[in-house]
Amino acid sequence: MDGYDGYNVSYPKYLGAQFDASTTNLSYSIPPPKHLGDAGDLEILITFLSPITPTSTLRQSIPAGYVNVEVTGNFDVDIYIDVNGQWVSGDRGSQIVWELQRSGMQSKDSKREKSEIMKTWVVRKETEQLYTERNDRAEWGTLLFSASEDVRHESGTSSRLRSRFSRTGTLQDVVDDGFRSIMDQEPVFAFSKSFSLNTTSADPCQKITKSTLFTIAHIQAPVVQYAAARGLTHMRPLWESWFFSTEALLLFHYLDFPFAAGLAHNYSMQLEKDALKSGASNYRDIVALSARQVMGATSFAGTPDNPILFLKEISSNGNSQTVDVIFPAFPFFLYTNPRWLAYLLEPLIEYMLSGQYPNDYTMHDLGLHFPNMTGHADGNDEYMPVEECGNILIMGLALVNSLIYETPNAGGSIWSSEGSASIAENTASAFPLQALENREGIFGLDDRWGGAENHKGERQARKWINKSYRLWKQWTRYLVDFSLLPATQLSTDDFAGWLANHTNLALKGVIGIRAMSELASIVGNDADAEYYRNISEVYVEKWEEYAVSRDGTHAKLAYTWYGSWTTIYNLFADSLLCFRVGGHENATSLAPSSSTPSLQGDDQKPIKPPGGRKGKQGFVSEHIYKISSDWYYTVRQRYGLPLDSRHTYTKSDWEFFAAAVASKRTRSDILESVALWVNETVTDRPFTDLYETEGRGEFPGITFFARPVVGGHFAFLTLERACGGTAMDGLAFLEEGEAQGVKAEQAQAKAPEHSVVEEQEWVEEL
Repeated sequence: MDGYDGYNVSYPKYLGAQFDASTTNLSYSIPPPKHLGDAGDLEILITFLSPITPTSTLRQSIPAGYVNVEVTGNFDVDIYIDVNGQWVSGDRGSQIVWELQRSGMQSKDSKREKSEIMKTWVVRKETEQLYTERNDRAEWGTLLFSASEDVRHESGTSSRLRSRFSRTGTLQDVVDDGFRSIMDQEPVFAFSKSFSLNTTSADPCQKITKSTLFTIAHIQAPVVQYAAARGLTHMRPLWESWFFSTEALLLFHYLDFPFAAGLAHNYSMQLEKDALKSGASNYRDIVALSARQVMGATSFAGTPDNPILFLKEISSNGNSQTVDVIFPAFPFFLYTNPRWLAYLLEPLIEYMLSGQYPNDYTMHDLGLHFPNMTGHADGNDEYMPVEECGNILIMGLALVNSLIYETPNAGGSIWSSEGSASIAENTASAFPLQALENREGIFGLDDRWGGAENHKGERQARKWINKSYRLWKQWTRYLVDFSLLPATQLSTDDFAGWLANHTNLALKGVIGIRAMSELASIVGNDADAEYYRNISEVYVEKWEEYAVSRDGTHAKLAYTWYGSWTTIYNLFADSLLCFRVGGHENATSLAPSSSTPSLQGDDQKPIKPPGGRKGKQGFVSEHIYKISSDWYYTVRQRYGLPLDSRHTYTKSDWEFFAAAVASKRTRSDILESVALWVNETVTDRPFTDLYETEGRGEFPGITFFARPVVGGHFAFLTLERACGGTAMDGLAFLEEGEAQGVKAEQAQAKAPEHSVVEEQEWVEEL
């Protein structure tokens, strides 16, 4: 109401959004009342902050976020915000109950502490269903919506509250006690804040800035049920180890806003800097969009002595702790905080080490549907044996490599070297959180991740590997027997169907064997190291013969599927694990194997491999990298690189894996195509990783969204920091006379043919 000239109706103007890895800012402006003339628009900035704090696992374990409202202007304004019961149930008919609580807290904002009061709406289902989900939403847990005491509050029917506020600009400080279902006269839980911005200065156009803070938390205790070594366990949230009550947690979280925002800003700015250096502004935006989506799929549990990070697959089927979902996500964790990757692998390793899983290969997941991590004692999880064995061995070595670095700048994550190099003794985990630190006035920071000081990295690596060494060998033995010529089975791209002699899958298995050689070497088992290195060297040479098309231009989808092609994104692991820059000796012999498979069947015999690989640099040959890079450039479509020749759809995580180990020209073009898709796609859900590269960039009949696999978008950044920052040096050949180099490699790759009889004789001699 404009007292000078009747009603003055103004509509806010949306000015746009800005975002980084932790923050989304929405900006609006409101014209001034008529009597203020040229006073200028009032500006409103709404900041949604879900902090990613790589130096503070304590903060990352808190399931809460911030909403900060900042106004700048010279006339008064009232702000309204509410939430409804859909935060606590995916069933709109669920009965909910609520109350308003007040809490005391100590302010850190003044030199002398003063008591304040915080208001919190507490909302939950009347009858919670523990460990149950509906429409991908938990049916247990409590919503806690908090604000400072100086705001007004009210609960009631949404239409009434919002309509009355639009007329009066305030709430009535009352609580509706008529408990009902979520959409029965939709109950909402609201706060309002009146900002007095009128200035008494001589300059009527002088603007004042004020703000108010809200927090939103969803508290679950317990978090999941997990078939641990000690039996089925109700896992408590990790934050409970540091806070004696939910009220204490909320108070800390509310007052910690400037510190959490500062740590998150540090991460976002470093990510932006690295992404711009690695790719372009498009890449900066893609990784920023991906970061919160990865962490949004996780829940921290356990204790500081043995922290665990649980993960939900989301949208595809809801599997828990899926190995081939962690694998595409793991570049994000290596870049951000490798200890979180260790916490992801821990429950899988513990379960299989306890003997509850009957198969010789790595399990696919810990449970059919999150949050029920009840395992697969019958061994009937989704059948991806080569896939999962290769995945966990590759991730295991990548994790170990991240621990071992000489100088602070050489860590796989730029934040790894922060903190002390002390080592906790007698802990269940090699990576405990018992020694939280205070640095630069900030409480609750992690200690150093590995490093050379006190030989911390090597000691942690050995402890971690030795604890489950028999499992690593067991999985590798499976790969020795079955990876070079994989039988009909699924790969991680299970939506594409079953396939035998799968080229890309076989490469993953062979690289997994090579990874085991390194793990064995680190713990001083030289015999195993040599054994698995020799096998992997022979296998990778045979793989290259089987994999490449007859014209030598690309890798086939399957060894015997002539005319096909595939993206061999598993090549990324060869470079990430430092096989191209490590100066490894060339293997010239093969250790005995329980079975050496035949490509054509029991009555056929493989071709005898040439002796030795002298003069060859790296593990997988340069030739494979070069022809793959050139092929990707040729078959790229409008919105990206198709997964293989069967379809035009793609997986964005694998696009970034493949592009990371391609030439700069190919990498740039794939990045531009994905960025174009992000801007033009008709998909209207959170970031999808599966989409059509032609048409409108739509879902290909399968709707994946909000999945943590978008952590694979960090592949560029992870590779650039790998191997002490030298991993990219091993790919320099891709920029050296590209066209001539491809022809030369193709000519060199042509080996003299041998009869199948000669090769069978070679196998029998071994």
